[in-house]
Amino acid sequence: MQDDEIPEGALRVCLAAEGQVGAQGEFEVLAITAGEGNGWVFPEAALRQSLALWEGVEVFIDHAEQTRSVRDLAGVCAAPRWDTAAGGVRVRLRAVGPSAELLREVGRQMLAVGEPLPRVGFSADVAFTARGCEVQEILRVYSLDLVFNPARGGAFVRALHSQGGKMTEEHESSIQKVTLAKEGQNATQPQAEGLVGQRAQLNRYLLDVGLQAAKLPPAMEAYVRGQFEGRDFEPDQLSRAIHEARRLLSDLAGPGMAVGPGRISGMYDTRDQLQAAVDDLFEAPRDEHLKNLKAHRLQGIRELYLMLTGDYDFHGGYDRTRAQFALTTDFTGLVKNALNKLVVNTWEMLGQAGYDWWSKISVVEHFNNLNQITGILVGTVGDLPTVAEGAAYPELAVGDSPETATFTKYGGYVPLTLELIDRDETRKLKAYARELANAGLRKISRLVAAIFTQAGGLGPTMADGGTLFNATVATTAGGHQNLRTVALSAAEWDAVGQAVYNQPMLIKNAAGVYGSGPKLAISPRYLLVPRTLQLTAKQILYPSLERAANIFSDNLQRGEPGDVVTVPDWTDANDWAAVCDPRIAPAIFIGERFGIMPEVFIAGDELSPAVFTNDEHRLKVRHFLAVWVNDYRPLHKSNVAG
Repeated sequence: MQDDEIPEGALRVCLAAEGQVGAQGEFEVLAITAGEGNGWVFPEAALRQSLALWEGVEVFIDHAEQTRSVRDLAGVCAAPRWDTAAGGVRVRLRAVGPSAELLREVGRQMLAVGEPLPRVGFSADVAFTARGCEVQEILRVYSLDLVFNPARGGAFVRALHSQGGKMTEEHESSIQKVTLAKEGQNATQPQAEGLVGQRAQLNRYLLDVGLQAAKLPPAMEAYVRGQFEGRDFEPDQLSRAIHEARRLLSDLAGPGMAVGPGRISGMYDTRDQLQAAVDDLFEAPRDEHLKNLKAHRLQGIRELYLMLTGDYDFHGGYDRTRAQFALTTDFTGLVKNALNKLVVNTWEMLGQAGYDWWSKISVVEHFNNLNQITGILVGTVGDLPTVAEGAAYPELAVGDSPETATFTKYGGYVPLTLELIDRDETRKLKAYARELANAGLRKISRLVAAIFTQAGGLGPTMADGGTLFNATVATTAGGHQNLRTVALSAAEWDAVGQAVYNQPMLIKNAAGVYGSGPKLAISPRYLLVPRTLQLTAKQILYPSLERAANIFSDNLQRGEPGDVVTVPDWTDANDWAAVCDPRIAPAIFIGERFGIMPEVFIAGDELSPAVFTNDEHRLKVRHFLAVWVNDYRPLHKSNVAG
């Protein structure tokens, strides 16, 4: 090393450094501590006097035997200070220069993995004067370098993350001092051989780290590794090779691949190809990342079954000698995925046709277990009473009204027989999936519609003891005052709107406070009717459809599509109802456990009893639902005699 000449009588050594790595590639390094190392004693006084020498010291990758190269520059030290607890000089080290990324990556790798660790650490290169074995003065700090196998194992200590300007510990490992070596000391033959071995180990380490960070496809990674494995190379040579590999991969993949920060997408495997082919077979929408994938066009379910199982004798098993793909690419899994997509697609189409009417007037909630559901309606504060000076605060009469519901499991199965597969009845299998979606959507439609029709049109009994719809005044227990018997007309719609608007909010289900809350002050948005009243309802809410001179409508959302809701499950030709916007005043709730849409499963392999006894795979559908009313106030019913 000959950056500068050492003053006559001075010694030059490489010292161990303890390091702390920062989240942004910034290090905190304990550059040198008081004590003995390789026969030299560094007293505290000499170290304190050297503080100014550490400002602006560069960090390089490896020590250099000759003039330094800017290519190896990895960082610079700043803000030296005395660390009383450690008894040494502590500096801040910022990664900068052509080799800064290598410095950061080595630090992250060293701190992220457990034992054993590569022998990589910091080594300080300093010149000093000494009297006997005691250092008198440090004359020059040449560099603080990241090296392989520092003499006694200098290492990264712990990672720090910035939190409001403070640094917190995340990882700590043991540290050892680096031994000292006089400049100009001739290396023995064993030492020279050891340096060659150390260089080879560092090259292997850099190759592993570089390829891991590059995240190339396996074949491309093997190609790059083959260029450097077992050879001596410089870091920039590896960087150029990785860059060329990425460029070549981009040119080959073209528009089928998008390269983002640290990842490569658009790479497909056999299962992706098969799933795309199965989706096309059942006319199910592909996943977004498979939309541009070219896949084999299957002729039918029979071709798919034989290709994946090799079961040409239709025993219901798997013949590995005749199957074209591994068993992990299973027939039932691919078909199940495609059929579930068909369920989603059909669900959306039926919803557009009007069978999702219930989604406009209800709130859907997800639950993580099948326990009984308790819906809580907390009472409001009617009015805050006056508190005299020095007087005690009175208790507010606030309660709740708990409504309960229980999950019900709905489902069944459709047989997918081996005969159906052999006859290649793909159209029938597609029809099964659509029918399962239809059944699930209509089930919710019937459950919500029944809230308005059960018990002769009075609805379920609420926690306060009254039926959902009744004409009893709200100032009595169980009185809801939300039931009328007048036929639908513009004037009657306005009267119902006023009744809902004036509903008293809950304070507490107790004598003396029934019906004493402030007004709900919300007009109904949705007018629910059977198909026979659809035109009448639209003429009331949408003035452009009505030719009459006088229009009476209290609906503030007049003219918005969806205000009139036709309920397909209502059979009474004259009954109708009013519902507030659930986003403002929720009343009807639908609980789901595994999704609002039904789940499709397929059971079928050589170990399945149905395959053995019935020669059939079973297409099962399962649906967990709970429907309940949490509050009667946003709802109003008109039961009109026929």
